[in-house]
Amino acid sequence: MTQNYVVPNQMIAIEVINPGNQSQLQQTTVAVPALKAGQVLLKVAAAGVNRADLLQRSGLYPPPAGESDILGLEVAGTVVAVAADVSSEWLGEAVFGLVPGGGYAQYVALPAEHLIKKPASLGMSEAAACAEVFLTAFQAMRVVGSLPDQGALLVHAGASGVGTAAIQLGKALGCFVAVTVGSDDKAKACLALGADVAVNYKTQDFVTELKAARPQGFDLIIDPVAGDYITKDIQLLALDGQIVVLSMLGGRMTPELDLGLMLKKRGQLLCSTLRNRTDGYKAALISDFNQQFGMALAEGKIKAVLAQSIDWAEAERAHQLLASNAVVGKLVLTLF
Repeated sequence: MTQNYVVPNQMIAIEVINPGNQSQLQQTTVAVPALKAGQVLLKVAAAGVNRADLLQRSGLYPPPAGESDILGLEVAGTVVAVAADVSSEWLGEAVFGLVPGGGYAQYVALPAEHLIKKPASLGMSEAAACAEVFLTAFQAMRVVGSLPDQGALLVHAGASGVGTAAIQLGKALGCFVAVTVGSDDKAKACLALGADVAVNYKTQDFVTELKAARPQGFDLIIDPVAGDYITKDIQLLALDGQIVVLSMLGGRMTPELDLGLMLKKRGQLLCSTLRNRTDGYKAALISDFNQQFGMALAEGKIKAVLAQSIDWAEAERAHQLLASNAVVGKLVLTLF
């Protein structure tokens, strides 16, 4: 630990009581994480809230082996200590980044290679809303998938954190961007972000609407729903198009797939996660994102859509809000 910052031995964190359908969140006292080689210690100012947190507390999404079982996959804050092999120049830096767990706490350890310096234009809450959504969207579009510049992108759950990030990245690449959403208000929000088409799936048949809007189909479809959406996605694919599945909000099973149509379109069905990727993969992903979009983020040309900042003492309310599907963009817990 450094002499410049007094770091306590213990800290407050939020733990899950009775994981499962009846789980509860409770503040508790735990040890401050010990630094491993290559890591820094971050004093957390804000932490993003993600659906992965809801899944983990329900017992369906455990952390990777050896990682913290405290909730929280993205944070913003100040570096207060560095491992012996990490440059001391990081000390005092305001940063944000991904963590495999441990974000709902006063301090968290993470690799220095996973840090992104916080632009002066962003507050801590805004910065905490950035990492997971932009890196997940970027990974789906340009690493797992291969969305071309000036291509066509379809994003389901377009008003979600990842959805709102994908809209902005897609437009920055000069793409035609369409989204599906669950309300007219969400459709308006997505159109305001730059989406070319927004379809309310509760009142319209999105396959019919999107075929009319884009007869030649979509080069890439980002799908966190899966279930019966997959068969509809295939109908909307362009030649050589790709479907990237991020989650299974619509269920694990899908109706019978028309592989003949997939073959005719030379389509690809890809599945992707980010949390359990290796440290090296995440470091390369962050580096590539910074190279392609770091300046746009720093200049405010792209930015996380912050739905609400909520004091971390009200984490339960934040989770209920997220589960309600009533927000546009990201919810963030604040610790300051």
